[in-house]
This record gives sequence, structure tokens and C-alpha cells, in this order.
Amino acid sequence: MTATPADLRRWRRYLADEVAEAKVYDELAERRSGSEREILLSLAAAERRHQAHWVELLGDDVGKPVRADFRTRMLGVLAKRFGSVFVLALMQRAEARSPYETDDDATEAMAADERIHGEVVRALAARGRSRLSGTFRAAVFGANDGLVSNLALVLGMSATGVSNTVVLASGVAGLLAGALSMGAGEYVSVRSQRELLAASTPDPQASTAVPKLDVDANELALVYRARGMSEEEAEARARDVFSGLSSSTSAIRVVPSARPGDTEGDSSDGVGAAGGVDANLDEHEEIGTAWQASISSFLFFASGAVVPVIPYLFGLTGLVAVAVAAGLVGIALLGTGAVVGLLSGASPLKRAVRQLAIGFGAAAATYLLGLVFGATLG
Repeated sequence: MTATPADLRRWRRYLADEVAEAKVYDELAERRSGSEREILLSLAAAERRHQAHWVELLGDDVGKPVRADFRTRMLGVLAKRFGSVFVLALMQRAEARSPYETDDDATEAMAADERIHGEVVRALAARGRSRLSGTFRAAVFGANDGLVSNLALVLGMSATGVSNTVVLASGVAGLLAGALSMGAGEYVSVRSQRELLAASTPDPQASTAVPKLDVDANELALVYRARGMSEEEAEARARDVFSGLSSSTSAIRVVPSARPGDTEGDSSDGVGAAGGVDANLDEHEEIGTAWQASISSFLFFASGAVVPVIPYLFGLTGLVAVAVAAGLVGIALLGTGAVVGLLSGASPLKRAVRQLAIGFGAAAATYLLGLVFGATLG
């Protein structure tokens, strides 16, 4: 079968995209170490296998190198400069958009590779999302709350017909009150959550009591059952622990963080696994620390809340000030929505529009209420 000019153009574009994607993975690998680096290099090697397929199809018609699409080129720039979870999230979307499943010139193995690559990148991105999610959640929530609540406050006050000075004072007061409230609320919330987790962490001193237990009564099995094991699994695990005890052992790690499905002999078989509370809380790293969440909420609420106040700071009044405030907040809402979309591997545009609709809906309702209230007072 003779390749048509359209086929050649399509194959060259695929080749360019594969070259660019391999480069992205290489750039990401440069900023990683250990298993993550090896995984990324393996992905780059897979993309080069795909390159070879298109080179073979093109044969003498390879021609001059074609530029990859804009998205893939931008990914390469971002990977080289930052190498962050944002790039991994974007690569996840790029792999999901692969056209190979519907292109007869791509092999089934290539199509399967791209789908699996998406899952590999999803898993790598999940690690970064987990590390970011606690503080990031507080930051995004704080910024959006500041944008929407202060825009609503400013527009509502403006609609009543009060002076520009009163509107400005209301906006600044809303900024300070909201930021302080958000910071304090996040601190209490996260601190309380971590304390609840700490209360559920195995006592590191409990292991010293195990060698003194009555083997026949086997109270240890109750711990395993309380932590999710069936009666048979708990009895078997407890017997294994007792069989490993020696008279010279003063403290043995025997009580697990046990979850159903734990394998026998797991190193988590300890009442007080090394690290105690900290080890357990590290499993919930995505919660973040109380101070991190508090400071993030304060700063991001303030940064969002100052946006609607800007036109009033520059002396604008009336509908002009309202329009400028709404426009600035709209741009900011689109930005935060797009960032959330990027990090979640979803469509940035859909998330941005959703964020804009929710924010403007709340602000519009408050503005209408302000008009009604102003008319009533008048």
C-alpha cells in the first residue's frame, strides 16, 4: 500500500510528538532519583520504541524533522524548568489523548503502551498530589473564598449606593476579618485532625508487655481482631509472634497497625513501631501541618480578597468599579480553576468555567440583594 501525502504528514507528526514526549520524560528523570527516575527513563525508552515504528513506516520519506504540537513542546519547556507535579499531571492528560487506538497504522501494542503510560504517570503524579494536597487544598480554598466573599461584599455594598469610602473600608475589613478567620479555622481543623490520628496510633510502650502475656489466653489476638483481622487470622498472627519470642527479648514490635490483608511477618507487627505517632501520621502526610494550612489559608485568602478592592483603591466608583472588580475576580477564578484542573488531570477549561460560574453566581446574588436593600433604604 502506497502512503498518501496525508499519511506521511500524520506519521511525521506522530514521530515528532514521540520525540518530544521522550524528551519530557528524560527531563523529568533528571530531577528525580531512585525508582521514580528509573520509571521515567523506562517511559522515555518506550516512546523511543514508538519513534522507531514511525521511522520504519516513513522510510526514505522521513524528511526534515517536524515540530511537535504546541502542548507537547510546552511540556518539554516546563519539565526542563520545573519538573513538578504539574508536568506529570499534564503528561497524564497527554497520554490519555493518544490517537493510536483509532489509527490503523499504529500497532495494538503501541495503543496499549500509551494507555498504560497514562496509569504510570497517574501513579507518579499521585505521589506529588499527596504531598501537595493538604496545603494546596487550604490555599485554593482560601484564595477562592477571598475572591468570592469579598467580591460579594464589595458589590453588595456598592449596590446600596453608599460612598466609595464606605465600600473601600468594607472591602478592607472583609479582607482582614476573613483572612484571620480562615487562618485560625484551618489551624484548629488540621490540628484537631492530627490529634485524632495520634489518638489512634499504637502505644510504643505496649510492646514491652507482650513477653509477659499468658500464651494460652492469647490476649494479643484481640489486638489484631480490633484492628481489622478475622478471628482465624488474628489467632494465627498471634501464635507466630509468640513463637518468635525469646527470653532475652525485652521489647518486641508485635502489635500491628494491622489491616486486613497484611502478610505474616510484616515489619509492621509492632505495638510501637519505630517512630510511633510520627510514623503513623506520615501515612497521612497529605493532611499537612496545622501551621502550614493556617498560613496558606491566611495568605491566599488575603491575596484573593484584595482583588475586588483594587478598583476602589484607585478611586473608581459606581458601575465602572463594579465591572473592573468583577473582571479582575473573573480572571483570577479562571486561573485557580485551571490550576485545579491541571493538578487533577482533568480539563483545565471545564474546571475554570465551573469556578467562574460558582463565583459569579454568588456575587450576582449578593449584588441583587444590595440593590433591593438600597432601594428599601431609599
